[in-house]
Amino acid sequence: MPKMKTHRGAAKRFSLTKSGKVKRARAYKSHILTKKSSKRKRNLRQGTYISTQEEKNIRNLIPYK
Repeated sequence: MPKMKTHRGAAKRFSLTKSGKVKRARAYKSHILTKKSSKRKRNLRQGTYISTQEEKNIRNLIPYK
């Protein structure tokens, strides 16, 4: 069986932690930032984890990470 190809878009957006969780960045931080409060923008900087329902799909996209 041939090797699976990594989905390059997903590889740039997600990474795996040592415990096996899938880490992601938060959305809504790229533009139209003037109307967003400083507190909101500060909280958007912090990463978070993929929901457990989506985790299986993301793992299939990044099999060798």
